[in-house]
Amino acid sequence: MRKIAFALLLAPFAALAHAQSTAQRGITAEDYFQFELVSDPRVSPDGSQVTYVVARVDRAQNRRVPSIWIAPTNGSRAPRVLVDESWSPSAPRWAPDGVTVGFISARAPSDTGSTAARRAPAPRAQLWTVATTGGTPRRVTSVGNGVSNCAWSPDGARAVCLVRTGPSDALPAGKERSDVRHYTQSNYKFNDTGWFDDRRSHLWVVDVATGAARQITQGDAWNDTDPQWSPDGTRIAFVSDRSGHEFDDAGRNPDVWVIPAGGGTLTRISTAQGPDNSPRWSPDGKSIAFVTSPGDEQPQQIMIAPATGGTATTAVPDFDLLPTDLQWGEGGKSLFFDTGVKGESQVFRIDVAARRMTQVTKGPRGVHSVSVAPNAATIVYTSNDFTHLDDVDAANVDGSQERKLSNHNAALWSQLSLMPVERMTYKGADGWDVDGFLVKPLGWQPGRKYPLILSIHGGPAGQYGVDWFHEFQMYAAHGWGVFFTNPRGSTGYGRKFARGIENEWGGKDYVDIMNGVNAAIAANSWIDTTKLGVTGGSYGGYMTNWIVGHTNRFKAAVTLRSISNFISDDATRDGAYGHKDDFGGDIFQKQDLYWDRSPIKYVQNVTTPILILHSDNDFRVPIEQGEQWFRGLKHFGKTAEIVFFPRENHNLTRTGEPKHIVESLSWQLYWFDRYLEGRAAEPPA
Repeated sequence: MRKIAFALLLAPFAALAHAQSTAQRGITAEDYFQFELVSDPRVSPDGSQVTYVVARVDRAQNRRVPSIWIAPTNGSRAPRVLVDESWSPSAPRWAPDGVTVGFISARAPSDTGSTAARRAPAPRAQLWTVATTGGTPRRVTSVGNGVSNCAWSPDGARAVCLVRTGPSDALPAGKERSDVRHYTQSNYKFNDTGWFDDRRSHLWVVDVATGAARQITQGDAWNDTDPQWSPDGTRIAFVSDRSGHEFDDAGRNPDVWVIPAGGGTLTRISTAQGPDNSPRWSPDGKSIAFVTSPGDEQPQQIMIAPATGGTATTAVPDFDLLPTDLQWGEGGKSLFFDTGVKGESQVFRIDVAARRMTQVTKGPRGVHSVSVAPNAATIVYTSNDFTHLDDVDAANVDGSQERKLSNHNAALWSQLSLMPVERMTYKGADGWDVDGFLVKPLGWQPGRKYPLILSIHGGPAGQYGVDWFHEFQMYAAHGWGVFFTNPRGSTGYGRKFARGIENEWGGKDYVDIMNGVNAAIAANSWIDTTKLGVTGGSYGGYMTNWIVGHTNRFKAAVTLRSISNFISDDATRDGAYGHKDDFGGDIFQKQDLYWDRSPIKYVQNVTTPILILHSDNDFRVPIEQGEQWFRGLKHFGKTAEIVFFPRENHNLTRTGEPKHIVESLSWQLYWFDRYLEGRAAEPPA
């Protein structure tokens, strides 16, 4: 008996030893092709089940292939596929009956999923439904331009969807749509969308049984978005900038509106001179909660307004966060949302009656995409941490009894050795506390020296922290330490900290970052100060360019989608003159300041070899920014190379073609191998 007990006692340790022995390698760039990417969890009306999307990376097709999965929220059974990859489904949404799920797919009704069918020109995306028990999905809509953002009516008989329509849809027979672009307003492109056409998104109400669809909002000068049914099914709330200025410099003032479900007179719910969004009906239909801000760079507030119009009140006083996924719960007693906070992302709950906010989820991780059923006792969300990609979790509405519902990358994790992250807080400019994060190289040994790469996040309205970062684990696997930080301008630390960037690009934010590098070096004798690298994308690319123009401490640099010249960037980017809130005016009012804060002014000071990665279709930081920086560097005889990524936009490293994401990582390794490690013979990626 004692021998059996001893064997059972040893079993967990034997399993652990086996897992450690098989986890022999660090992660590579190519491991991206094995990722299963989990997103968009949606809890059923009764809280008993969850649907979510899994995107598998298909290397041969060079794309991410989605499928929809379903699982019980009590964890009693493993998740299963509900709609397979042949449908390329997205946006699963529960019908009120709890036994039907709607989703979006561009698959034709006769498409059998064959290779020939997949290669044929894809039809427009339409709304489909499927029973939770499985079976063949049924097509609901047949709208010419396709549908998106569909929401079920409370009785399940109708759906409201967004449809893009415009004057050119009514061209006479035989007349082809021109590919020539013509604009009368200054905002005519967007990074994710590309060049605007004459189509605008409007609300269409669909009869689910027959597929008959009727347009209920119109207008060529604005888009209508985010439709939400009232609990009694008689009205629909939505968001629209009907000032007539959505496409010029005076835009960015969307409001919350309500329209009868059959169309008719609109009621304006929000009145702030700034963006209002995320309207959410209270379960009793008497109120609408929404997120408001006096301006793009002003503090956001969660407001609650009468559903018939009237004075809105704040849901909680002294609010200083950036809420997403706003939803009612507990029969209207509470509001839930998720947000970034101090290097983490967590779910919060507002007690509506008490106007009091509490944190629901905890721990060093990133919690995203919370889904709450208004009258259920269960919430679901995705969560990741520094050594795991997103999976689906469920918990009680107070955060208790949390359970993991999926584990989609378990086989890959069993092969890898991944490094943890260490949080360190140090003093930045003005004595402000700044969070930094440090990762040791894989196989780190005391007494040895290792290179260190400084990585700077984009935005600057964003944050680094305990989320999953493939590139950081890849650097660590390559034998390099990684330091990253949240300097002023970062979100998650309140408005004062976030707006501390005003008139300080390249100033106190630079001090915050460099103080962090100094603090990391002082506390970690293993860092080789002769082998420091620096990299970053977007704002992080700007700061990389700025750093190498103001110090020679770094031996190698890689800059991604970076700003080099604020004056030309503001004149050519999407969202014309988008930095006026950062510099107290636009380029015509503050030209000297814009030039003083432009890295290209200091290009002749650069001594660090620098690699520039830029995307052909980047409308946020146009390609000319990378070209100016490269040509300036070469003009002064600096060591520089540039790599252009075709078909990609500003989001290359997040949503780009899989092969380009992997190549981007490989180019970074090439440059740091060559100039940080001194391997002059390292071939280009």
